Amino acid sequence: MRRLLFATLLFPVAAAAQDHSMHDMPAQPAPAPQEAPVDHSMHDMPAQPAPAPQEAAMDHSMHDMAAMPGMGANAVGGSGSALLPAAEGAMRGFHATTTGNWMLMAHGVLTGVYTDQGGPRGDDMAVVQSMAMLSASRPIAEYARIEFRAMLSLEPAMGRRGYPNLFATGETANGRPLVDRQHPHDLFMELSARADVDIAPGTSLFLYGGPVAEPALGPSAFMHRRSARYLPLSPIGHHWFDSTHITYGVVTAGAKTDAFQFEGSAFKGREPDEARWNIDTPRLDSWSVRATWTPSPHWTAQISHGRLKEPEVQHPGEDEARTTASLHYARGGLSAMLGFSAKNRLPGDTLTAWVGEANWDLSRHHSLFGRIENVANDELFPDHADPLHDRLFRITRFEAGYAHRIPLGKAAELALGGSLAAYAKPAALDAAYGKAPISGTLFARLALGQ
Repeated sequence: MRRLLFATLLFPVAAAAQDHSMHDMPAQPAPAPQEAPVDHSMHDMPAQPAPAPQEAAMDHSMHDMAAMPGMGANAVGGSGSALLPAAEGAMRGFHATTTGNWMLMAHGVLTGVYTDQGGPRGDDMAVVQSMAMLSASRPIAEYARIEFRAMLSLEPAMGRRGYPNLFATGETANGRPLVDRQHPHDLFMELSARADVDIAPGTSLFLYGGPVAEPALGPSAFMHRRSARYLPLSPIGHHWFDSTHITYGVVTAGAKTDAFQFEGSAFKGREPDEARWNIDTPRLDSWSVRATWTPSPHWTAQISHGRLKEPEVQHPGEDEARTTASLHYARGGLSAMLGFSAKNRLPGDTLTAWVGEANWDLSRHHSLFGRIENVANDELFPDHADPLHDRLFRITRFEAGYAHRIPLGKAAELALGGSLAAYAKPAALDAAYGKAPISGTLFARLALGQ
């Protein structure tokens, strides 16, 4: 009963909760010399005294970030409250443990990209993609934990129109729909908090959210999936699967066991506006539910459904019912995902999309990766005077590439690589896109802790 009550009062009592962390256990005295056996086991080494408070020493190390609170043995945290197979390995980052039992973590990615998108509607451009993530977590009781997280990007500097990405659509720039382009991420990608309370062995409740967060809808966002680690451009099905990964206003409550997670969210349905440097007004006008199954450290499956209030500014008055399902696999150096999504415009048509992607680390220095997408899209011709306006076309995109990885000590990695993309499309699009457009992309990716 005490734990259930604690779960409902978690945030107000956090500051006053007693910390039963192992870090605060007194050091055990070493055995007397005459009794000490000749044993070099690590278990029998005398405990080191804690640093004096006045030293305020910080333990800096590079290692896997501990799984997010309550993840269990079979899963690690993806974006938001999404789960990924534990065999993918937790996110790596720079850690500092303070004397107050706070675990601080920093992670970042900076990618220089040059892409040449083929065909008459293609374009070429050099851009810099970026993401920096900071988190602070600690136990607040013997059976409760709390985490604060911030994620930032300087991509708004590339301009409102983002970068060329053939057959990608979604959002607007300067009042016009973006077509064959990917919009930049906002400066504030996440400003959130999460609290977990254990209510029974292997079972916990959690509360997650913030002014910028991700609701329980869809798989983990593409930039957080190991299967998409070296793919230089966003999926053209981004607005089917994970466009809600930057949402202004999210509250999620859930329950987690070793094998299952069930959660529900209230959030703002409208996608971010064109002003990428600020924080949009949060609102809770939409909802979603998600169930995730983690039967082993190698498999994760999720199914989710949400009702979004007017998500796209170019479709005023249209709500959306979105349903997604995905299966994730990881073993050794292989990470893969297969996903399906259906977005039903209310009123309007139901548009479906499929995605399959994989990354295979052949060795310490060599990786192969690829993605296949099939998307039904009716936004390729936004001009009302165009005879193809509002026509539905099903596009298949094939992309494959190679990355050469250069470890930079334990702290960072530089990856140099590139990819080629080809497309299958209806003949009615030949005049606009050419018969067989080919796109090529080169990248240099510097990652802190990954």
